[in-house]
Amino acid sequence: MLTEEQYRLAASHFETPFYLYDRSAIEQACKDVMNFPNAFGLTVRYALKANPLTAFLKIAENAGLHFDASSEYEAYRCLQVGIPGEKIQLTAQQFPKKHLNIFEDGKVRFNACSLHQLEQFGKHFPGREVSIRINPGVGSGGNRQTNVGGPSSSFGIWHEQVDQVPAIAEKYDLKITRIHTHIGSGTDPEVWKQVACMSLDFAVKFDSVDTLNLGGGFKVGRMSDEKTTDLQEIGEVVKAEFIRIQKETGRELKLEIEPGTYIAAVAGALVSEVDDLVDTGIDGFSFLKVNTGMDAISRPALYASRHPMVVLPKDATYETKDYVVTGHCCESGDIFTLDEDDVLAPRTLTQASIGDLVVIEGAGAYCSSMNLRNYNSFPACNEVLIDDENRLHLLRETETVEDMLARENIVDFI
Repeated sequence: MLTEEQYRLAASHFETPFYLYDRSAIEQACKDVMNFPNAFGLTVRYALKANPLTAFLKIAENAGLHFDASSEYEAYRCLQVGIPGEKIQLTAQQFPKKHLNIFEDGKVRFNACSLHQLEQFGKHFPGREVSIRINPGVGSGGNRQTNVGGPSSSFGIWHEQVDQVPAIAEKYDLKITRIHTHIGSGTDPEVWKQVACMSLDFAVKFDSVDTLNLGGGFKVGRMSDEKTTDLQEIGEVVKAEFIRIQKETGRELKLEIEPGTYIAAVAGALVSEVDDLVDTGIDGFSFLKVNTGMDAISRPALYASRHPMVVLPKDATYETKDYVVTGHCCESGDIFTLDEDDVLAPRTLTQASIGDLVVIEGAGAYCSSMNLRNYNSFPACNEVLIDDENRLHLLRETETVEDMLARENIVDFI
């Protein structure tokens, strides 16, 4: 991602572990998604859950993106940092309770993910415009956790129950203006074509719909043997279907997409260092222990996800060694080198010594934002941005134990 010199520069200013983000990589990814092919108009919504740091939001907004919030708290977070309500859409598993007032001025858009949510929104805000999320019955993703469509997914109104929507809409005078589907993290153009066709068919059933949102799910190949979604290839397939519908019905539907991983994944790395080196004999493994773990990055432990890893030794060496890389948490699952069957998979790395830097790349999305924060009472680490002129900007400061205790109620028990 970045150069060895840039990693060493950051490590000379900040104690490891810390996240390091590349501003130019974020900006380039934003340009890429804004050039997604479309027939009759495009809105790109950055998915906050990938990385909600204010710096990411501001860079995305400056590039012309809008925002996809996955909870009322993400939507409220956007508003608190100055994102206009009209640029925010909420698509959540849980209907808002604490911050329902974000919809009062009619600017923040709501995307109902179930018939119950649609009913609840209608009760609170009759006469409004609303979007509905539909589970089209198919999905795309490398595993169950990244597949958000099909019968094993609870996301969205099941496609066979969409005929119940008009009655609820009429009951509360709701206007359905958007249809939303999301199939997961996949790269197959044929699956995207299938879902686009199904989703467009749903859209044209509602005379008031003017926009189809196909969600995110643009896979990023973090490892060299993983395929990255070709946005132009996927986009041209989708664009052709929008044109087909226009020719058949006269409807010129706008397109929305919601990239998160694509924008953030390769724009970030977790910089750590070797804390210990141990082995378990001739028939065992050589373990490289780093001073970070699942408290800072949980994808390897949760999904057996692979991240590129680079050892930056203090002394130049051309020797390599096979290591099982483990985290610092007191948890047998805190391992960075697993295969898809959850089996230890040693990684060939530069031979390391205690104190050498270890850079875990491809860590810009669903890493800091999806960690097991404060597990074993490890503090959240610094998060830093590097710009084109190699200037370092502290985005979020590391915690102290006092910070962790500050919100606890400490009382005396007899």
